[in-house]
Amino acid sequence: MNQQSTPPTATKDPQDLITHGDKRIDNYYWLRQQDDLKVIDYLKAENSYTDSQMQHTEELQQSLYDEMLSRIEETDLSVPYRLQDYYYYSRTVEGQAYSIFCRKYQSLDADEEILLDQNKLAEGHEYFSLGTLSISPNQQILAYAVDNNGSEQYTLYFLDLATRKLYPEAIADTYYSFAWGNDNQTAFYTKLDDANRPYQLWRHTLGSSPSDDVLVYQEDDESFFLSVGKTRSRAYILLNLGSMVTSEIHYLDADKPTEEFQLFQPRQQGIEYSIEHHNNRLYIVTNEEAINFKLMSTSVESTDKSNWQTIIPHREDVMLDGIDAFAKYLVIYERQAGLPTARIETLTTGEITQLDFPEATYSFSGGNNPEFKTTKFRFSYSSMVTPSSVFDYDMTTGERELKKQTKVLGEFDHTNYATERLTASASDGTEIPISLVYKRGIKKDGSNPLWLTGYGSYGYAYPATFSSTRLSLLDRGFIMAIAHIRGGDEMGRKWYEDGKFLHKKNTFTDFIACAEHLIAEQWTNSQNLVISGGSAGGLLMGSVVNLRPDLFKMAIANVPFVDVLTTILDADLPLTVIEWEEWGNPNEPEYYEYIKSYSPYDNVESKDYPTMLITAGLNDPRVKYWEPAKWTAKLRELKTDDNLLLLKTNMSAGHGGASGRYEYLKEIAFEYAFVLDRLPE
Repeated sequence: MNQQSTPPTATKDPQDLITHGDKRIDNYYWLRQQDDLKVIDYLKAENSYTDSQMQHTEELQQSLYDEMLSRIEETDLSVPYRLQDYYYYSRTVEGQAYSIFCRKYQSLDADEEILLDQNKLAEGHEYFSLGTLSISPNQQILAYAVDNNGSEQYTLYFLDLATRKLYPEAIADTYYSFAWGNDNQTAFYTKLDDANRPYQLWRHTLGSSPSDDVLVYQEDDESFFLSVGKTRSRAYILLNLGSMVTSEIHYLDADKPTEEFQLFQPRQQGIEYSIEHHNNRLYIVTNEEAINFKLMSTSVESTDKSNWQTIIPHREDVMLDGIDAFAKYLVIYERQAGLPTARIETLTTGEITQLDFPEATYSFSGGNNPEFKTTKFRFSYSSMVTPSSVFDYDMTTGERELKKQTKVLGEFDHTNYATERLTASASDGTEIPISLVYKRGIKKDGSNPLWLTGYGSYGYAYPATFSSTRLSLLDRGFIMAIAHIRGGDEMGRKWYEDGKFLHKKNTFTDFIACAEHLIAEQWTNSQNLVISGGSAGGLLMGSVVNLRPDLFKMAIANVPFVDVLTTILDADLPLTVIEWEEWGNPNEPEYYEYIKSYSPYDNVESKDYPTMLITAGLNDPRVKYWEPAKWTAKLRELKTDDNLLLLKTNMSAGHGGASGRYEYLKEIAFEYAFVLDRLPE
């Protein structure tokens, strides 16, 4: 391939974007025309330029890839979980990019039955992603869905596990969620509208033509997404409708899948709830008059809100994250002081046991727990120094059994690394948590390279997890840090509320405060500070380099949501209308002006910017490729420095980048090489 050694210059084609009487000129609006050969040629030119600028790092990339791969046990096995008469697990094979799903009958010593080999399904495709993977109640039929271009539009298939033959029907343009009726013949799936919003629930009878499928429900409010699932008891199928701030659930007896769904509680703007079934009771987790959520309960015969009883009241200092109901126990997921945890309640006695974890910052979540009648609760735990660990917790005895800790091959010793939790003071005095990890022995003299990342949107709490790939930087003297900024919900729901709508700028200034604190405390300096973020974290990157370009040496923005104002003014784009409950509706002047004041693309100026790597996916349905492409073009036009600016577009992938574990490692090696090559000696 011919490589372009000079930066591409995008044609300036001014277009007026007029809203609320405000005239904006967008020179690069034409990059939205994906079918235009000129657009594809521009993206290819940027890729060629990126290749030319990174060519001298190919040996370093290969070295990084090799060492990251050398830490991974390529042929590996997940921890099997039991569902009725079978043990299910996945395994990987050296040299193969995707997992193989398997099971054994009654005993782990039994012969293996391969359910689905993703490697075979991926043959001949540059991209492969598995969506739904669901076994029927009688465990004889496997439903699975495949995406071959990253668009997140899946084709649904049904495999007879006895004959190993596919059913004749294949259902196109489905989304992630799926549920089986208990008759093993009825399947529920969701379909997308023209804006890639899941809005329809369909009922399919196995072996019939999809043209005969029944439309069960259609959600016409564009601010709501539709999904389908099942209670852990497998007694009810749930039709979930949700916007960013409002919920509505309809439920159906899974033994009677052709009957009508019943409305549990009608939607009320700003009220969220979820339900879980246990015997003759339904548990409700809701934020009504409870910003951090509370737990309520009612009988299955009396679902009207007037019958709900409070089980766990609202608490200012603890956020209720959700529950899992077992036959004799209730697992209560919570977040306190910025850290996730859980309590186990014995339902017959009311006795409660708290799960405790030893490290200053860590990640915890419930694991694969398909059995309802069990005393074992499986969970996953890791920290920035502790590899992913799967535990079985006996809810009767309180004993905790480590089932598996992911192996890190080579000379890894977790005691050679340290993890800490710091706090930085934001401009309004709020204390912002920072999780960090480093190799023991570093000196806090301000000279260390430090990689700071963050997200800060949608109430997503950035987990402090382990990464074996990260060792390639830690062993080269890097400190790795996570800024737990407002807009996530690390410190409770108010933490989220204080980083959205007309408070969104807190997210950006919090991140800057974390960077300044790390410099002031001699962890690093601005010439050694690298920052990164993806998607809404890419918006974070775009905003902070506009606000404080002097503070950072380099920025990596993966599939960044940077053309905020133009995108969420366009109701025909995926996710737009539902996004109004995260950012505000820019058709309202107050929100228009506020979003315009921080939208990265709209605030690029003639000034120096850090060295930057920007990535995109041509088929990305969440952040369209043109956002990073337009942003790159405008930066090239206006920035006054000679710092390197690269745009790398994956021409056959979507929001998540390349598929397959080996291609994923290559992408990380590319980013690491980009950074290592350009840091000061």
